[in-house]
Amino acid sequence: MGNKSTSLNKIINKRYSELTSKGKMLAEFVMSNPDKAVFMTTRKLAAAVGTSEATVVRFVRQLNFESYALFIQALRDLIDTELTLIERNRLANPVVRSEDAELERITNQDIENIRAMSKNIDLAEVKKIRKVLKESEAVYIIGSRLSYAPAYYMGWTMAKIRKNVSIFKGSDRTTIDQLIFAPQKTAVVFVTASRYPNEIIRIGKFAKRHKLKMILLTDSSSCPLIQFSDHVLIAPLKTIPFLGNPASQISLINYLVHTLATDMGKELKIHQEKLEQAYLENDILFNY
Repeated sequence: MGNKSTSLNKIINKRYSELTSKGKMLAEFVMSNPDKAVFMTTRKLAAAVGTSEATVVRFVRQLNFESYALFIQALRDLIDTELTLIERNRLANPVVRSEDAELERITNQDIENIRAMSKNIDLAEVKKIRKVLKESEAVYIIGSRLSYAPAYYMGWTMAKIRKNVSIFKGSDRTTIDQLIFAPQKTAVVFVTASRYPNEIIRIGKFAKRHKLKMILLTDSSSCPLIQFSDHVLIAPLKTIPFLGNPASQISLINYLVHTLATDMGKELKIHQEKLEQAYLENDILFNY
């Protein structure tokens, strides 16, 4: 689609008058029952409205989606933004499971999400991002709420391979103070996950106004920070998380930092020798 960040409800409202009577019924069902429709196949959706699979396919194409899978992804993005914690809990726990079954379900979800990230990652974009991260005078990494955990992990590991890496909380307004005085060649990495906090969106707009190089690591093409960012990597979620699921983002960060370490060349050895010397002189790490 032309603008992936346009929400599904806006698309349907814009094209509603052009739909057939059956198409309008499908639109009304999807918008009234998004938490049910998102898990339906074309056959189940057709049956729910009393129409044919062919009509569902035509409906999706009328909305300018190339496939039913892309339509369902847009629906997932929409409800992932709007669902409350209570509604997420209901979707995440439809039946009572044994502990073994729940362990398998959760780990399989993580594996699916990581595989989706690996399959869809833009390797050309990864190479551009590594170049920016290597050549920038400083790297600021910002996360907020759920995304602060993977942001902290990224900052902690990246500080082991290059200098001038700082970690900031999007919920801390003093982050703006740091951005004001950031060196001109600073790269700002935003790590975000739905439901996207307004606080980190405001900081993203601020960084854009100050013409800082912006890199975004997010979980969906509907993330509102995409429009402000110079480079974007998406670690998509295959399910709607109850409490959030950073597994695929952490895997993406792990890959990004490890390949960046390879790019650093001789600088890496010099940087890590200084770190190890400081650890030894200050008795930082336990040893026998």
